[in-house]
Amino acid sequence: MPGRHPRLASFVHAARGLAVLLRQPNAWLHLVAAAIVVALAAYLQVSPGEWLALILAIALVLAAEALNTAIEHVVDIASPEWSALARDAKDVAAAGVLICAIGALGIGLIVFVPRLI
Repeated sequence: MPGRHPRLASFVHAARGLAVLLRQPNAWLHLVAAAIVVALAAYLQVSPGEWLALILAIALVLAAEALNTAIEHVVDIASPEWSALARDAKDVAAAGVLICAIGALGIGLIVFVPRLI
């Protein structure tokens, strides 16, 4: 990006990456879940510490999804033909998202279940 400050350019690239992420169906699933969590947390008036845990869990899952998407794109470039190693790389990246989502679910259960029962 000629004529742009390098720091500004990095934000422009990150915004473009966010747009790429938002074209992924799984990212939308995570965003819908996050919106439900935020709405429920606001309705139930969770504590500041609980907000912190929920926000960090949401950020972690979305960041993991972004990294998974990046890894999938890089693997597709590096290995356009089917490969067991490429499959494994993609599966492990997806497992990372699953691990984060399970952790986020655990946080959600800890925060919400006592209020809902």
